[in-house]
Amino acid sequence: MFIDILRNKGAYPNARCFHGHNGPKPITVWCSNDYLAMGQHPAVIAAMEGALHDVGAGSGGTRNIGGNTHFHIELENELADLHGKQGALLFTSGYVSNDATLSTLAKILPNCVIFSDELNHASMIAGIRNSGAEKRIWRHNDVAHLEELLAAEDPNVPKLIAFESVYSMDGDVAPIHAICDLADKYNALTYIDEVHAVGMYGARGGGISERDEAAHRIDIIEGTLGKAFGVMGGYITADSKIIDVIRSYAPGFIFTTSLSPVLVAGVLASVKHLKSSSAERDAQQAAAAMLKQKFRDAGLPVMDTTTHIVPLMVGDPVRAKKISDILLAEYGVYVQPINFPTVPRGTERLRFTPGPAHTEAMMAELTEALLEIWDRLELQLKQAA
Repeated sequence: MFIDILRNKGAYPNARCFHGHNGPKPITVWCSNDYLAMGQHPAVIAAMEGALHDVGAGSGGTRNIGGNTHFHIELENELADLHGKQGALLFTSGYVSNDATLSTLAKILPNCVIFSDELNHASMIAGIRNSGAEKRIWRHNDVAHLEELLAAEDPNVPKLIAFESVYSMDGDVAPIHAICDLADKYNALTYIDEVHAVGMYGARGGGISERDEAAHRIDIIEGTLGKAFGVMGGYITADSKIIDVIRSYAPGFIFTTSLSPVLVAGVLASVKHLKSSSAERDAQQAAAAMLKQKFRDAGLPVMDTTTHIVPLMVGDPVRAKKISDILLAEYGVYVQPINFPTVPRGTERLRFTPGPAHTEAMMAELTEALLEIWDRLELQLKQAA
């Protein structure tokens, strides 16, 4: 079910909902991946408006024909610097960057075997499948199982370990250094998806790998420009040779129109701002901690996470959808249910993403609404510890 909404510029998380109404109804958005509200930031909007009036709307084509602009080059330099790498490469989305890079890299490396965390994103799974390479699935964040699989492989075949930093449905974090230790031991390349961490963790927003001082140990760092950076697009950063290989051989990069320079200008402003300011990151973490505590105090079944993700466990797809529908229709609260195949059956949930602009009053109203619905639907609350 795709809900029909429009956000109100400068007033996030307020929006207008057209779904099931004669006219727009005011709502509060609780499930956006514009985690830091950078899609509403004045510097980002001004940069996009400036680019629009300077160069027009579109890029003009693929990067190798007419769509390579100074905006693209400048942003790639900023992203490479953000992660401490020699180069970066822009894609039209985070999905495409994962699919194109993983599928191409494994084809370039003869007999490559890819070791994939079982909870990796669909785009990573698609890239691995499209590569045609042998794959080994390791239990989520289980480094002992990963080592068992690595040790059983031929020492001479190329190996690639693919994993995420923050897993967006459970809100947990990968043991990056332990994984890198195994990569060193078994001579494997490392590929990390930082889409739910870039902008939000690390002193300059370089993600969990920056926060944990592990970025230099990762061969390829992939990220998105459509979540914390607030606009659109995806990218990889790596050494110059890997970047050249993907630029030269990845169909998902070569044969598609490049991002509009208007979008790239907005991302460029967002990346520069978040490199130098931690205000949005700090406010987001405070909001997430506050909402988790309110849910816990109320006895709502909030999952225990160490990140900005606040999942509320329901465990049933029909009830999860029902709760979401009631919240939207009766309380003006927009949060989508998360069902299979995004999460395993029996673990259906509501996924809240509080940000810098979600106030304590909004959280109190949300908690009261959820308590009323829990009582109405005769759902179980947690007992106080």
